[in-house]
Amino acid sequence: MTRGFNSIHNRLFLLFTSSMLVLVVIVSVLYYQRTTQIIHSKISDLAQKNISQTVGLFDLLLQGYDSVTKSLNSNYEMLRLIQDRDTNPDMAASIFNERTITNILGAIYYSRDDIIGIHVITNAGKNYNYERGFDSVINTNYSTANWYQKLQDSSGEMVWLGLVEESVINQFQRAPLFVFGRKLYDLTDHRVIGVMLIETNPQPILAALSNVTISPNSRVYIVDRENHMIATTAEDKKTVPSFSGLPRPVNNEIIVDDRTDQLMVAAKAKMSDWTVFGLTPKGDINAEVVKTREYLYFVVVVLIILSTMLASLISRNISSPLKLLIREMKQVEMGNFKGSVTVRSFEEINSLVSSFNRMVNRMDELIERITLASMSEKNAELQALQSQVNPHFLYNTLDMIYWMLDERENDRLGRVILALSHMFRYSSDWQEASKTTIQQELDQMRHYMTIIENRLEGRVRTEIDIDPEWMDVVLPKMTLQPIIENAVKYGLEPLRELGVLRVFAQVQEQELHIVISDNGVGIEEELLRQMQERLIEDARMIGDPYTYKAGNSIGDLASIEDGKSTRRGIGLTNVHRRIVLLFGEAYGLRIHSKLEAGTTVIIAMPLPRKGV
Repeated sequence: MTRGFNSIHNRLFLLFTSSMLVLVVIVSVLYYQRTTQIIHSKISDLAQKNISQTVGLFDLLLQGYDSVTKSLNSNYEMLRLIQDRDTNPDMAASIFNERTITNILGAIYYSRDDIIGIHVITNAGKNYNYERGFDSVINTNYSTANWYQKLQDSSGEMVWLGLVEESVINQFQRAPLFVFGRKLYDLTDHRVIGVMLIETNPQPILAALSNVTISPNSRVYIVDRENHMIATTAEDKKTVPSFSGLPRPVNNEIIVDDRTDQLMVAAKAKMSDWTVFGLTPKGDINAEVVKTREYLYFVVVVLIILSTMLASLISRNISSPLKLLIREMKQVEMGNFKGSVTVRSFEEINSLVSSFNRMVNRMDELIERITLASMSEKNAELQALQSQVNPHFLYNTLDMIYWMLDERENDRLGRVILALSHMFRYSSDWQEASKTTIQQELDQMRHYMTIIENRLEGRVRTEIDIDPEWMDVVLPKMTLQPIIENAVKYGLEPLRELGVLRVFAQVQEQELHIVISDNGVGIEEELLRQMQERLIEDARMIGDPYTYKAGNSIGDLASIEDGKSTRRGIGLTNVHRRIVLLFGEAYGLRIHSKLEAGTTVIIAMPLPRKGV
């Protein structure tokens, strides 16, 4: 488990959240679809009921109007008076007949509240009128009017002329009217004697049509068989949709069509050959669906927020103990085995934490045992390494004293013996795991160089340049002397000119380098490569305790060399191993050399922290 997307908290959070969101989305979609179906079904049912009621009400109105015309056509007295007035030249009788006819029309007029005017026009050209007000002025050109031609062309059936913006016969009547009429027949010989025209208030018709509307933007049209508009509730009566492509109901059939961008319902009136169309924009129909959708959005958002909070709570409850466990594991990874995890969670997590605590305690015990064994083993190893240094050095020094005594140089012999005394005293003290400081190593080096310079009689010069701030840095005892001994013996002694040995310190990145360089004869390329590989391999095996214990001892590594390389390898390998044992396998000796140019040995150690 790592941070970011792959963390258990985020994974559990995403798992719970996605699961809940999928359920919320599925339920919401199903609910929305079902609600939409129910709303559309109810609206469709409502539209069918409305138009059915409207057509029924419309038929009742038309039946009433039809009854009015039939009552006039069957009024024998009125028909007799009309014929008498058309044939009787007596002026007084004519006036009396006209007044009587007008009274009959008035009686019909007052029988209904919605009648605006009743007009009877005979074939003889006489007009009988009864309407509101007494300002009726008959249009003298009525015989050429379209409505009159329709009445004349009819065969006696009711002629529904529809809604008009103003009276078709009275020039002073400017209000909208619903107009219808039929021919007048002589009941005796069925001869046509004229036509009747009735104008009524259109509000009952419009009120009946408005019952079809199911939204503020619904429009209702009455259309005849030639697709001419008879009446409409639309405010814009000039812009009329095309009805030619719309389905027409048959008899009592009600048609509902929602395939276009409008909901269309249609029904046919029994009393006329008219079709009532109700057109409602889909946007109005979906208004309820939109409200439902908006409410559903709100509910979904609330559910998402609650799901997120619940998912966060559950994932945190599961991941928090595991995070504590991971944090403690990292402490163990860094070497801290003293901590423990205490959590209260699910039984499985509690069991895992308990097992981890027991494992850490057991590992701590084992590490303590291994540490004690390792310390004993390293001390024994250091003793073995150190024992290799002193006999070799003592041999060389005694050899030098022999030759000095032979030449009877007693003053020089005194300085050499004094320096040798200091060196024996220094090398015999191996307390505190054989650690010392750079300052003490430099003092030991000066004693050694006193002996060397006396032996080589001015052929070697030493230059030391180490900043005082590094004098207290800790390093293994007898680190410089073996390196300097190799430099003198194998680099400077064979040199025929003045040999210079430089010792200085430098810092590179986070390492402190003690550099010992000479201008001697250098090391052959192949031998240098073998020595560098041996140092790298030695550090790797020391870092791997299993390989190191399996038999790669000091003697094994040294035995692979012969001649001068063997003696040189013992000193450098000795120093390198002790540095690795003290500081780690990242540090140790680094050798660079070039034939006839000199050799440089770098002692790499960790840079000491400030204040330590």
